[in-house]
Amino acid sequence: MNTFKIVQKSEDTHARAGVLGTSHGIVETPIFMPVGTLGSVKSLSPEDLIACGAQIILGNTYHLYLRPGCEVIDLFSGLHGFMNWDKPILTDSGGFQVFSLAKLSKITEEGYAFQSHLDGSKHLLTPEKAVEIQCCLGSDIMMCLDQCIQYPAEKKEAEEALLLTTRWAKRSKQAWKQAECNDKLLFGIIQGGMFKDLRKVSTDALVEIDFPGYAIGGLSVGEPKDIMLDIAKYTLPLLPDDKPKYVMGVGTPEDLVELVSLGADMFDCVMPTRNARNGQLFTSFGTVNICNSRYRIDTGPIEENCECYTCRNYSAAYLRHLYTSKELLAYRLNTIHNIYFYMRLVKKMRAAIQNRAFNDFKQEFYRKRMEKL
Repeated sequence: MNTFKIVQKSEDTHARAGVLGTSHGIVETPIFMPVGTLGSVKSLSPEDLIACGAQIILGNTYHLYLRPGCEVIDLFSGLHGFMNWDKPILTDSGGFQVFSLAKLSKITEEGYAFQSHLDGSKHLLTPEKAVEIQCCLGSDIMMCLDQCIQYPAEKKEAEEALLLTTRWAKRSKQAWKQAECNDKLLFGIIQGGMFKDLRKVSTDALVEIDFPGYAIGGLSVGEPKDIMLDIAKYTLPLLPDDKPKYVMGVGTPEDLVELVSLGADMFDCVMPTRNARNGQLFTSFGTVNICNSRYRIDTGPIEENCECYTCRNYSAAYLRHLYTSKELLAYRLNTIHNIYFYMRLVKKMRAAIQNRAFNDFKQEFYRKRMEKL
């Protein structure tokens, strides 16, 4: 299955603009996916997300499986109906959350045996189960179950994890082919830690299995930025050019610009929403701390020429007042601005690629960030 088409490539970088077809509509790439772990992008309604320009959001298999559960979501014929979102949804497999959240977990050839972080109940998440849950959710793009490892990791540990991830990927592909939801897309996840030769082994194995798209996992897990970019730079060209390339869990605006220039198409990260709740607002000139006293009597928007709902209607002084007063509206207004900033960023990158001017865009992006706010 191939529902991805490149519409324009950059002449002086590896950046590309593409179109990804899903059962809930077209996604134009490069794209950033706001994270809606529990079926909600924190503090925002679906209408807020659409106004910000969101095309696709991310949900979490582990969390939604435990609460509210497939029995509830089935009543609404999937996550789209449950949360009133009629655009595409990508769901991760839940492996990372088992790795990071479960009270007790054990990895075997069969899958992850774990206890819920909510109530201690026992569960077994297998590659087949992960596909089954994501079919219940009605995910437009679902992810294979993979083994996550800590950073730093010894090479032997990274190799064993990628080999298990490959075996699980084969089982995931088979379960997907047999499922009633095989009209949805299934992405394989490249592993291999920070070892280039292992990344090559993982990529070759997953490309041979043949998925509609590929994700690079195991990055942005605490490694230095230069290592993250170096591994991405090495791995991205190994992936098929006619398939979408997704870098998971990334990242800052600078990360997105650099990774798009290396050929990445899709991204997700909690940074814009989490930082908004912590009073950190993204602008073309860098990150703003709304608590800063300089904004106490600032009658202008947080960023001039920003067309988001927040900047069109509210001053920096008001945002500071809400945040320092712990008013709930602060979270919504801050999050709207940050999500809008990310969606505007990827939209500008796409336009620059289509206009054959991505390098010019990149230079201007960094020039602005060097200026003083």
